[in-house]
Amino acid sequence: MHEKIQEYAKRLKLSWIRENFDTVNIEDPKQYLLTLFEKEIEQREERKINLLLKTATLPNVSGNPFDWTDIQLGQGLSQESVLEGEFIKEKENMIFYGGVGAGKTYLSTLIGINAIQKYGRRVKFYTVASLANELLEANEKGTLNRLFNRIDKLDLLILDELGYIPLHKQGAELLFQVISMCYEKRSIIITTNLQFGQWNHVFGDPILTEAVVDRLIHHSHLILFGGESKRMKESMMMKK
Repeated sequence: MHEKIQEYAKRLKLSWIRENFDTVNIEDPKQYLLTLFEKEIEQREERKINLLLKTATLPNVSGNPFDWTDIQLGQGLSQESVLEGEFIKEKENMIFYGGVGAGKTYLSTLIGINAIQKYGRRVKFYTVASLANELLEANEKGTLNRLFNRIDKLDLLILDELGYIPLHKQGAELLFQVISMCYEKRSIIITTNLQFGQWNHVFGDPILTEAVVDRLIHHSHLILFGGESKRMKESMMMKK
């Protein structure tokens, strides 16, 4: 009988039950079955979360609470709503603006971890340069649609370090396609050290830059790191 139970559990893909059914000491048969199913579900949820964390490729973080000192939140935002990723439910974007080492990447990573662990959301982290390179490579190999399909399944796309490296013309155009795909369908977090007026240095084309900015800041929130930037806020208000 022991082997039969293991065989049937394997065929039904009940891995926890197959390995542990004889370790649960409960006399009541209904409670016994309920406990087995609960443990099976718990293990499946844990495996799902671990897989989502692995595929998200988020940076390693220390686990320390985020230091909100010198962080200026946009209107209608709170520390809790940002960390809980409430903007993801509304398919809104976040733009994190500030200097190097101000905590932009750290906060975006914490948001991604919470989105996965608490809500089972699909998240992917890229630097802007790495995504552009992956898009170019996929385009050369003829696998661009496959990459687009993976991005299309996300709930949150995190694009880190916009502004550190100018993009190749074709890479910039492909990145714009990704941003357009996400428009009003999924959320994007952009971290940048450049004001909107300087994004042309990254994309290399004023028309393309304007199109990117328009897509991103519609339904978006701005968070300033390391002090206030009036020009950034004014630029944000002018584009709305």
